[in-house]
Amino acid sequence: MTDQPYTADPPELRRSLSVLDGVAVAASSTAATTSIGIGLGVTAGMVGLHLPAIMLLAFLPVLGIAGAYSRLNRVEPNAGNGYVWVGRSLNPWLGFMVGWVNIVATVAFLAYTTAVTGSAMLQLAGEAGVHRVGGLALDPGSTAQTTAVGIVVLVAVTLTAVTGIRTAARLQTGLLVFEYVVLLGFCGYGIVTGPHAFSLSWFDPFAIPSATALAQGMLLSVFCYWGFEAAFSVNEEVRDPRDASRAGLITLVTMLGLFLLGSVAFQRVLSEKELAGHGAEGLAFFGDRLAAQPWAALPLVALMFSAVASLQAGVIPTARGMFAMSRDRTLGPVWSRVSARYGTPAAGTLLIGALAAAVAGLALVIPRLADMIMATVNAVGIVVALSYALTALAAAARFRSLLREDWRQGVRAVVLPALSALALLGLGGYLGWSFYTSTDHFEVSADNGWFLLTTPLAMIASGFVAAGWAKYVRRSPYFRTGEGTDADAPQLLTTSK
Repeated sequence: MTDQPYTADPPELRRSLSVLDGVAVAASSTAATTSIGIGLGVTAGMVGLHLPAIMLLAFLPVLGIAGAYSRLNRVEPNAGNGYVWVGRSLNPWLGFMVGWVNIVATVAFLAYTTAVTGSAMLQLAGEAGVHRVGGLALDPGSTAQTTAVGIVVLVAVTLTAVTGIRTAARLQTGLLVFEYVVLLGFCGYGIVTGPHAFSLSWFDPFAIPSATALAQGMLLSVFCYWGFEAAFSVNEEVRDPRDASRAGLITLVTMLGLFLLGSVAFQRVLSEKELAGHGAEGLAFFGDRLAAQPWAALPLVALMFSAVASLQAGVIPTARGMFAMSRDRTLGPVWSRVSARYGTPAAGTLLIGALAAAVAGLALVIPRLADMIMATVNAVGIVVALSYALTALAAAARFRSLLREDWRQGVRAVVLPALSALALLGLGGYLGWSFYTSTDHFEVSADNGWFLLTTPLAMIASGFVAAGWAKYVRRSPYFRTGEGTDADAPQLLTTSK
């Protein structure tokens, strides 16, 4: 591994990925099977039998965000994506905060996915008849047990990510093929044979119980789509930067199809009470309702594969984002060390895995896995909405001249991203206010509004503290208005046009 100090010539990543590889990274990061297996049950607890409606509704602003990412990537492909684009077009402090909250949110996501992976493995052990190891009774609902098992898997996939992103992408492609075959088969069978009658009211967002339920359901659904932008984190490693845009949009549309299929299938097979009551074990319960063993275990295997792939896919874009920030000297030099052997930010990748394992251990203060998932998803949903909104506003600011030059392009490049940003900011603000007014005391619990609000606020506040350190202590050129940064990647700009 090379120990590269800050230099005028920034380190470069090895370009070796195709569109398919980018789709594999983004689809694994989005983790449709995990979102369907866990996220649908959590969301149903908020919106009832209106999962298709909320998934369609959440897709609209996310599509506007994806358009902003694609257009910004076309003119300035960069591994730092939102961090660089918001910093240039709006404000460096906001740009740094976007980069920072994405890092913190992904580490939190990795921590909870570590536990989900462990839970799937313990459930599989139970299906195989293994209920005890030594004197310990295996419990897939125990945060301690699931975290311990998941950390072992996290270490393994982190080491795989170090050895080369192409290797990681191939592994993810294989896992995705298995997941989607199982998911399409079981969901298709569930839609045909489910005991609950299909209803068009499932697609009616006006039938959702309350405005608070709508807002929380929307942010939970945005969280389900979160990860498509991982395709843009490898835009310096694809052979053509435009391939990152194609991969991101392909992934997003694919996720919409899978989420609609899964939500309709779940509501055909399971009652509202069953949907909301099984949490991390929702997909296993769905499989048991449709088939006998050993076939009923296939959705659980798919969930495990999805969780494993999303662990690795979470490590990869986070390490690239921190690589870009390190090039600008907003983070320390360790994050931009590129392995001479593998052409990856190996040291940073290992550190991300270690951080995620440490946070997963801290999550043990929340003893029930379902509570930890709820707390993490709500916190990450709010900061992801903020990050997406700022990136979309950066696109609207950068391309605002198109409103005068070509109104059609102006609508696509300015109006739609701005409307998407305002929708997400409004949802996040409303949900934050509802959390604040829902209780009068603080408690570490998934149903305590102050706890649910404090977590994302702490993520955001820590970003401004870290930005102050980068500006005044590290004296990063990123904060000098009007100056370029070490992350310009000028050799890519001409290939993207």
